[in-house]
Amino acid sequence: MSLKATIVLLGLLWSFQATLGIRFVIDREECFSHKAEYEGDTLHVSFVVIKSDSQWHFNEDGVDLVIHGPTGEQIHDFREQISAKHDFVVQKKGVYRFCFTNKSPYHETIDFDVQLGHFAYYDQHAKDEHFTPLMEQISKLEEALYNIQFEQHWLEAQTDRQAIVNENMSKRAVHKALFESFALIGASLLQVYLLRRLFERKLGMSRV
Repeated sequence: MSLKATIVLLGLLWSFQATLGIRFVIDREECFSHKAEYEGDTLHVSFVVIKSDSQWHFNEDGVDLVIHGPTGEQIHDFREQISAKHDFVVQKKGVYRFCFTNKSPYHETIDFDVQLGHFAYYDQHAKDEHFTPLMEQISKLEEALYNIQFEQHWLEAQTDRQAIVNENMSKRAVHKALFESFALIGASLLQVYLLRRLFERKLGMSRV
């Protein structure tokens, strides 16, 4: 392989993707930015509402996400979503903003992931026709690998959310069972007390 082709290959391996994956707590509104260097790139976006800060509340209303382009135009919006995924092609290079809004009175923990896929066409770097098919196949393979990584991140966030839901449901079930047990014991004691009072009153009346 020629030195020129080797440089192209290293460039593909090191600069193909730009990824932002974070987990944060939102009160009312949070915005994040991500820069797209090339038109025609693909932006992959996903988020999952992991949990609420209240043990007795689990928000099923979700959050809002609005995506804005470099000139402030609205690209896409999600309303009251617990989780979502979206892909779109970059029409204008520049900074894209992702703004979350939480309408719940509770703080929510959100897992947010942005992945920018750039397909480096062979004519951007090299003109050697012998390496053209190889470079294109490498780019497609790496894009597929990053898509798998993106999907794994999404599934991990969904798994974390479900684990927290199950844990909260288990705690509520235990507390409910204890409450019902105490209520049953209290009702039984009250019933015994009332029966004793009733018998004592009847016994007193019969003696008279």
